[in-house]
Amino acid sequence: MKHPLLVSALLLAGGLASSTYAQDRLSGKTFATRAVVMARHGMACTSHPLSTQAAVDVLRSGGNAIDAAIAANAMEGLVEPHVNGIGGDLFAIVWDAKTKKLYGLNASGRSPYSLTLAELQKRGLKHIPSDGPLPVSVPGCVDGWFELHKRFGRTPMPKILSHAIRYAREGYPVHDEAAYYWPTMLNRFGKYPNVKETYAINGAAPKRGDLFKNPALANTLEKIAKGGRDAFYKGDIAQSIDGFMKKMGGYLSAKDLADHTSEWVEPVSTNYRGYDVWELPPNSQGIAALQMLNILEGYDFSQTPWGSPEHIHRFIEAKKLAFEDRAKYYADPAFAKIPVKELVSKEYATERRKLIDLTRAASRVDAGNPALKQGDTIYLTVADDEGNMVSLIQSNYRGFGSGMVPDGLGFMLQDRGELYSLIDGQNNTFAPHKRPFQTIIPAFITKDGEPFMSFGVMGGSFQPLGHVQIVMNMIDFGMNPQEAGDAPRIDHSGSSEPTGEKMTDSGLITLESGYPYETIRDLMRRGHKVGYGMGGYGGYQAIMYDPKNKVYHGATESRKDGQAAGF
Repeated sequence: MKHPLLVSALLLAGGLASSTYAQDRLSGKTFATRAVVMARHGMACTSHPLSTQAAVDVLRSGGNAIDAAIAANAMEGLVEPHVNGIGGDLFAIVWDAKTKKLYGLNASGRSPYSLTLAELQKRGLKHIPSDGPLPVSVPGCVDGWFELHKRFGRTPMPKILSHAIRYAREGYPVHDEAAYYWPTMLNRFGKYPNVKETYAINGAAPKRGDLFKNPALANTLEKIAKGGRDAFYKGDIAQSIDGFMKKMGGYLSAKDLADHTSEWVEPVSTNYRGYDVWELPPNSQGIAALQMLNILEGYDFSQTPWGSPEHIHRFIEAKKLAFEDRAKYYADPAFAKIPVKELVSKEYATERRKLIDLTRAASRVDAGNPALKQGDTIYLTVADDEGNMVSLIQSNYRGFGSGMVPDGLGFMLQDRGELYSLIDGQNNTFAPHKRPFQTIIPAFITKDGEPFMSFGVMGGSFQPLGHVQIVMNMIDFGMNPQEAGDAPRIDHSGSSEPTGEKMTDSGLITLESGYPYETIRDLMRRGHKVGYGMGGYGGYQAIMYDPKNKVYHGATESRKDGQAAGF
């Protein structure tokens, strides 16, 4: 009798077994798509293999995690233009091994000086549109790169950006996810100048495997590499943006770009069952994840199975409460008083938890008194041999951005300004030179003052939900970093928003494949509406650190085209 493993090998060799499935792996959860990647000297996890390889190349050539993260982000703007680029904003959390401290960077841009709330209201708008010149705010990404580099970097910027410049000139094969979204972008934005010239091949969207080049972006990146951040914000790039926006009837000007600054901020944390989870404060939505975790910590999940009705119901009800506060309070702190300390306090969570009915879905909740949407993003994380770790997120907001592609520059400006409210008197109401509410959030976990995991989950308003699910999957349900990201996800829409919408019913839960019908039926009996959404569940990368063996554990999930690699 042949050994069963030998039989399997013979079948594979003979071509009789054409595929395997996640549940056929020898170990791990049945939904895990691959094993964790482990290495000691460096690790990079991004949503595209070429970006991961750019980061690894920088690490191998003597660069640190910060240098490698910038190289990966620059590459991402080229190979995944449907979700990010230098026309967008950036946030980062850095663990600095020398000082043994976390540093937060808010590199988000502000609205134009010359655009006013009165002008927007005069147009009869209830919301700022998602395309055209009106939603364009100052792109903060490039300044973010140079702020990170000035404080922590050591590799010269021309070398860091060389990978993206070379691929922009020589071309790269378009991967699956980008190819899926590209035709929609051209159909939507093809009416605007320079869009087809920049993003089409012979007038059509590139297909999977087509070679795509962006020489204009290569030229722009070369100018930035040689001239620094001022080449973008004060040089001829800024003048090109100014001239184009005037031609399009827009408001973003050379003065808006010249006056732009990023801000170093203190990360905010809460302790969840012995682990300190860190997010950045508003104008980003990061503390919504901390508010949810504080509420959920009051429940014992040790006897509650993952994916059970009790797990999902508690999770969704906590989200509703946190998102009411998100809608009311989160905004640019330079324009609004935001009680961050109180919002993330355990005492406040205790009071909010009392509003949850464990047997029934809430159809409406109000924001508390703590004083007692669809978006597209990239997330990446890098770690180096010295122990530095970077959690970085960057986005144009909705898809490719606003449709505004300045002449000869090779990139699209973001539409982040869509996220202001146009209702007078709210924290997030539009004002000149104000940062909008931001969805993009990097995250970090420490334990006993040492790094435990750098992670993030891209995906618009889903991001706080994604962060909480990763934390719970690992801490409450005992998953490893890869399993935590591959596990089927839970989303919920219909909450109140910082743009002025109010929740008037229980909203809609959408679940990925993998949840049993018995769970769905139980949730519906509690008053939840449950559906299925294709996509929209974000994309995750993580690096966990094992201090005992000094080993990094890298993970990237199957929903994107990403790669985790180390050495």
